[in-house]
Amino acid sequence: MAKAKREEVWEFFGELLKERRETAGLSQSELGARVFVSAAYIGLFEQGIRKPQLELAQRFDEILQTGGIFERTWRKLIDKSPYAEYFNAAAELEAVATKICEFAPTVIPGLLQTPEYARTVTLAANPFATEEYVEEKVASRIKRQAILKDTTRPEYWVTLHENAVRAPVGGPAAMAAQLEHIAELIRRRWVLVTVLPQTTGAHASMNGMLQLMEFEDQPPTAYTETSFSGTLLDDPAVVKRAQRAYDLLRVAALSPEASLALIESAAEDFRRCARTT
Repeated sequence: MAKAKREEVWEFFGELLKERRETAGLSQSELGARVFVSAAYIGLFEQGIRKPQLELAQRFDEILQTGGIFERTWRKLIDKSPYAEYFNAAAELEAVATKICEFAPTVIPGLLQTPEYARTVTLAANPFATEEYVEEKVASRIKRQAILKDTTRPEYWVTLHENAVRAPVGGPAAMAAQLEHIAELIRRRWVLVTVLPQTTGAHASMNGMLQLMEFEDQPPTAYTETSFSGTLLDDPAVVKRAQRAYDLLRVAALSPEASLALIESAAEDFRRCARTT
């Protein structure tokens, strides 16, 4: 399903939510209180700007007694998405963010991956997958990167743990190409990258990756992910804590200039290793 078509369905979702809410005689504040979100978020859902998670769609059905229509609409969209179910909402938000800040402790972020790197990590997690499945995952990941090439591209800040820079994903030649790709994006000023050295020890996001997103017309969000699930965080207090954690990571990292030098040095190390194997 094309993005424009998905947006139309989300707008339908929002229009339906407004219609059923008004039929039930509830204000945005009253419905929000019953499903544990603010009136502002109900407004964003009704405008089709924000996409609710599954459990929220299910609560709408329960409170408004709609016979499951919100859950069915939600699943229709998710089933057509090339992303994992838990990442779909974050991917939708990523496409409209004005600023993205990301911490990657072990894996190069999807927005920076080369096709070979993306293919290697996909196969590592899915060793029995069909070629069609692998190519679909790689293609969807590379397609996401279009936001960096657009004239309205977001500010993109990335803090890489040195572990992600040093791990030889795909072998020395593939990793050299991956790091050279990141260095080129830095030189083009499409992304600002800093590296958290291995010698840092304990840091502010020991439990995993962290992504922060800001928008022109809606509140900021945070997204965290493990190997098997992801969580989109909307609560302002939680997002503020996530922003503080990212600030602490950023001040512990090397400067942008020193980080680029480390990335280029690691790429050269991988190139030398590739020539000797």
